[in-house]
Amino acid sequence: MITAAEYGNTSWELSVQVDQRDGDESMRFKLRVKGDLHIGGLMLKLVEKIKAPQDWSDHALWWEQRGCWLLKTHWTLDKYGIQADADLRYTPQHKPLFLQLPNMKTVKMTVSYSSVVFKTVAEICRALNIRRSEELSLLKSPDDPTKKKKKKEKNDFLDGVLDMDVLSGGSGGPGSPMYSKTMTATYDPENGMPVSATSLWFGDNPLTASQPNLPPAELAKMYQPLSLVDKTVINAGWLDSSRSLMEQGIQDDDRLLLRFKYHFFFDLNPKYDAVRITQLYEQARWSILLEEIDCTEEEMLMFASLQYHICKLTLTSEPLDYSNEPEVDEVEAALSNLEVTLEGGNTDRILEDITDIPELADSLRLFRPKRLTLRPYKEYWFVFKDTTISYYKSKETSSGEPLEQFHLRGCEVVPDVNVTDKKFGIKLMLPVADGMNEVYIRCDNETQYAKWKAACILASKGKTMAYSSYRSEVKNIQSFLQMKSLAPPPGQAAPNLDAMDMNAECFVSPRYAKKHKTKQLTTRILEAHQNIARLSLMEAKMRFIQAWQSLPEFGIKYYIVRFRGSKKDEILGISYNRLIRIDMSSGLPVTTWRFANMKQWNVNWEIRQVAIEFDQNVSIAFSCVSCDCKVVHEYIGGYIFLSTRSKDQNETLDEELFHKLTGGQE
Repeated sequence: MITAAEYGNTSWELSVQVDQRDGDESMRFKLRVKGDLHIGGLMLKLVEKIKAPQDWSDHALWWEQRGCWLLKTHWTLDKYGIQADADLRYTPQHKPLFLQLPNMKTVKMTVSYSSVVFKTVAEICRALNIRRSEELSLLKSPDDPTKKKKKKEKNDFLDGVLDMDVLSGGSGGPGSPMYSKTMTATYDPENGMPVSATSLWFGDNPLTASQPNLPPAELAKMYQPLSLVDKTVINAGWLDSSRSLMEQGIQDDDRLLLRFKYHFFFDLNPKYDAVRITQLYEQARWSILLEEIDCTEEEMLMFASLQYHICKLTLTSEPLDYSNEPEVDEVEAALSNLEVTLEGGNTDRILEDITDIPELADSLRLFRPKRLTLRPYKEYWFVFKDTTISYYKSKETSSGEPLEQFHLRGCEVVPDVNVTDKKFGIKLMLPVADGMNEVYIRCDNETQYAKWKAACILASKGKTMAYSSYRSEVKNIQSFLQMKSLAPPPGQAAPNLDAMDMNAECFVSPRYAKKHKTKQLTTRILEAHQNIARLSLMEAKMRFIQAWQSLPEFGIKYYIVRFRGSKKDEILGISYNRLIRIDMSSGLPVTTWRFANMKQWNVNWEIRQVAIEFDQNVSIAFSCVSCDCKVVHEYIGGYIFLSTRSKDQNETLDEELFHKLTGGQE
């Protein structure tokens, strides 16, 4: 028989705090345990001691000092290293969280605080009916808590909280948590596509409706001019996808931002993506209005006219049934293509044929900026073949050796356009050993510009004009130029200023609104609106997203880093296909490295340094100054993971691969 002394030696008292779900006061219990007791046995002992008739299935143990969940119920206390001084909490794994959506509206949801953030975001997106949850993540607001509270009071009308748990309560009884009855039933288990159109499932879904633009005075309160350094602060707050909310210090009823993190939008389909497209449009709209992304005056007016059009349609139209949106069935398209080909007819698709790769040849103007020179553009004969541009003194000499050749693979293609002034330029930033060489090419008209720019974009990715997307790229550029045109279409009367029943200043950034009188702004927006007046609501949102994607700065996230061997801080820009080294004082790119040329990358967690190797024996290493290096490491791995997606896959993501590419070994 065991004595009292021996019993004290082999067991000890463990203190556990029990949290109640409905805000009741927490209870504290002391249990006598041994080191060989497993976690499941400890929870059983605890529930027996509580003696409360309650469903404890969602509760789990949280170790306060270590900041970790004890989810491996077969592990013993000894294996976890738990001793008498451990402070444990028996708490619900699902807790309420306030989420600010891309449209700036706040929703309250019950989400998992114990799953890794990658899974929690997937759960949130499933409840909101947003496909491709891997493109989104959760962001901590950069503001300090005192500012956040004041801001919330100011924008109270903007932040009317939508309680998603109440909305979904009908499926699982009143107050049933969101996670227990989500919308998984609407997705086909084979291919992941929703069984019915999203609007049919939700009815009049508040998340598919665009928000009305804010009055200029309210917009001005939210607006702050952003330098590159300010942008690095905004991007530092992304949560770690491989750790849970609780492990990152997020508590019940905290407020996070749900945003599209990876700007690599796959398979946008108006039939099924009503919520996704609207939220994407809203994120794009706010990035333009708050000048988180730079655009020209002409582009600002184009975005303003699209916003005006969308506002107008949202206010006047009936609730839309997106199930009627045309959807391109790839199998049918491929079959009709094959049918046309077999019958010997023409097809819209340009088939890649290595024996007959199209060429471009035109008289264009060239300018190479050099220090202490004011030389104007000079005319040459240009020939575009494969992925190379050659230029000659004249058309007659084009059979001989070119004056120079530009190899475009891996280059940056930046538009240098002002449609009103008939300026159609292409800025090429060509990679060289010690940085980037700038070359400016000027075209004569829109058609010429669209063809040459489309060819340059494909060549930068290593593709020729024989590639199937060349023609659609040309069309996209032409429609973008048409939207930017502020002149009314031929034969159309000048706009009636009284027709605009909204304040024009709502549709542009506060800085831009100060430059122009309201009447002048109204005229210019209405003129630009005439070019897009026939678009449907969904088409207008898609055009806005496409125009946003075509901006030179689109999708670039900035971080302050210190490169190995350098004595000064620099800015690193991360985009979906490349890394950009940027000089902090001038804001100009110094070097670009493409992910396609990356051989491997790793993180030295001891010194918190990211090291990357590229082709041709190029290697770089840097430590992160404005954020933890895990944020940058996850961005790089995340974009590489997203590039592995293809349309023939189902929507079941390889979560293991995502964590391999983004998690790291700390």
